[in-house]
Amino acid sequence: MEVDSMWDILKKENLKKGGLFAAGVAFGTAGIKVLSSKDAKKVYTGCTAAALRAKDCVMKTATTVQENAEDILAEAKQVNEKRDAEKAAAVEEE
Repeated sequence: MEVDSMWDILKKENLKKGGLFAAGVAFGTAGIKVLSSKDAKKVYTGCTAAALRAKDCVMKTATTVQENAEDILAEAKQVNEKRDAEKAAAVEEE
């Protein structure tokens, strides 16, 4: 009796898993058709164009930040050189 009930449980589980698999295949096939439609391609093109515009904006901002950082570094070096020269002059006066 125990063997029959275990067998019944296994058959039910296999049918359940098979049904889920079949549903997944059907959903996947329908999804592929939707994703490859002309309307979907228009959406992908628009999103890609927006991403490229955003990338250009980010790159321009990054370039500006880098140029400003280079200017700040050059000015900081000049400040330190001037300070060192003033310090050296003060030591020579003593």
